[in-house]
Amino acid sequence: MRADYDSEADTIQITLEPVNSLSGGSDVIENGLVIVGFHEDRPVLIDLIGTRNPGFEQPLRVAAERHNLDAEALVAIAHAALAAPDRPIQLDVGARIAA
Repeated sequence: MRADYDSEADTIQITLEPVNSLSGGSDVIENGLVIVGFHEDRPVLIDLIGTRNPGFEQPLRVAAERHNLDAEALVAIAHAALAAPDRPIQLDVGARIAA
């Protein structure tokens, strides 16, 4: 998973899977705060808009629940991107191991 925080636009773009184009439309969540882009019916891109507002994590959690994504990983990469503005961040997420 890769993310890039554009500090001027105050947006984070999270790439779940690199693709050449979005061919499956998009889903607008929480009044446009999150836009999920699809390729062949798979979520591949998330745009998070307005990260300076408190509570920006909630729209990510809604997107994760709606599209069966890992909410904790999305929140983690969003925070990492905010910590390193205007530079791409890579995050590898493994499967959970049962205790």
